[in-house]
Amino acid sequence: MPLHDWRDACGWDSLHLVWQNQLLDWVQPRLPAGYRAYLGSVPALTIDTPNGRPDLGVRDWSPAEPGIGTAAAGDVEPDTEAVATFNLDPQRAVHIDLHGRLVAAIELVSPRNKDRPAARDRYLERYIGYVHRGVHLLIVDVLPRPADFSFADALAANLGLPQPPCPAPFAVSYRVGEPVPEGTVLAVWRRPVQVGQILPTVPLALTATLGVPIDLEYTYSEAARRVYLT
Repeated sequence: MPLHDWRDACGWDSLHLVWQNQLLDWVQPRLPAGYRAYLGSVPALTIDTPNGRPDLGVRDWSPAEPGIGTAAAGDVEPDTEAVATFNLDPQRAVHIDLHGRLVAAIELVSPRNKDRPAARDRYLERYIGYVHRGVHLLIVDVLPRPADFSFADALAANLGLPQPPCPAPFAVSYRVGEPVPEGTVLAVWRRPVQVGQILPTVPLALTATLGVPIDLEYTYSEAARRVYLT
């Protein structure tokens, strides 16, 4: 199915959720033994956590002394209660781990990721965080607005990568390689896309030599079909 014109993002939220699941369904059966794919949250919460579940330890506490009761957290009044000026990040991504270590991620850009300067800075830091942690990354942005901003260009500038401009819509994949005296070897696949054209197949690295081909056309078409997008 040719790429839709997403200058008007009406209907994007539904497609976004289903497309993520289609990408997950595509990746899972193609992973080598030991690798697992799941929908995870921000890297800081999942970098050492398999399957998106928290790594909890349980202590064997000694029994309470007689006469000393316990209370639920809600029964204890806090010193203060206020509305903080941050929002929990609801956006999830396709994460791939190997023995509990996050090794690769697929991020689908949404309008809220880049509709304000603060959002652009926040998500740019998120995407850069993957690379700095040695996590291979595929970013897919099929939303052409705002026309004067591109995560691909912002990442290239931050990482010191010389490249021609790569405005949205695009798909860009980063393979984080071995360290060298000058820094870290980073391979990049840039695939500009256009409205009305089919989406490409782009590699997602798992190691320096292993990867999974991500068929964006098939997964997008299936997602669009399931949300009745014609």
